Amino acid sequence: MSDQAKDERAPDEVEATEANAERTEGSIDGDYEALVRLLKENEELKDRALRVAAEMENLRRRTARDVHDARTYAVANFARDMLSVSDNLRRALDAIPAEAKASGDAGFKALIEGVDLTERAMLSALERHGVKKLAPEGEKFDPNFHQAMFEVPNPDVPANTVVQVVQPGYSIGERVLRPAMVGVAKGGPKFAAAEAPVEPGPVNEQAEKDA
Repeated sequence: MSDQAKDERAPDEVEATEANAERTEGSIDGDYEALVRLLKENEELKDRALRVAAEMENLRRRTARDVHDARTYAVANFARDMLSVSDNLRRALDAIPAEAKASGDAGFKALIEGVDLTERAMLSALERHGVKKLAPEGEKFDPNFHQAMFEVPNPDVPANTVVQVVQPGYSIGERVLRPAMVGVAKGGPKFAAAEAPVEPGPVNEQAEKDA
């Protein structure tokens, strides 16, 4: 092949080389864009997976809490009704005159002991199911646990001290079945300002129903 033929084909070969270079560059640009797109999609999928995992963890916690509450508070309404029965048993015992108790009648004495044992057995059974008695005499009045019925002038104790329990209260778990009905002192010194703040008490379900 002559040098002249080679020279005549040289421009075509140059164009082909340039075209190949452009195609290669375009392919690289396309691959880069595809890579960027895939990376973006990967980040979106990771973010979505993290959100789903967080939602599942929140659901697991809520479910565990609901199961715990169901176990703890399933007997709340029943326990509240049984407290009324216990109150009636206690009123019956308190209504017996002292002379009748001291009369020595064996049958009457056995009846009194039976009622007393029934009341104690009922409260013991409730306690096994998480019901606790609130008898706060001498404690600082806490509206989460107590219901003030009256005030008692007493300068010898700090104001808002529970000085009398008219009716004991009961709680179950972190909820109040029935607040303790109390009398509180007034006229005495205030509680020290440095005293640790009272922790939030159980939810007073009865108060919420009355509200």
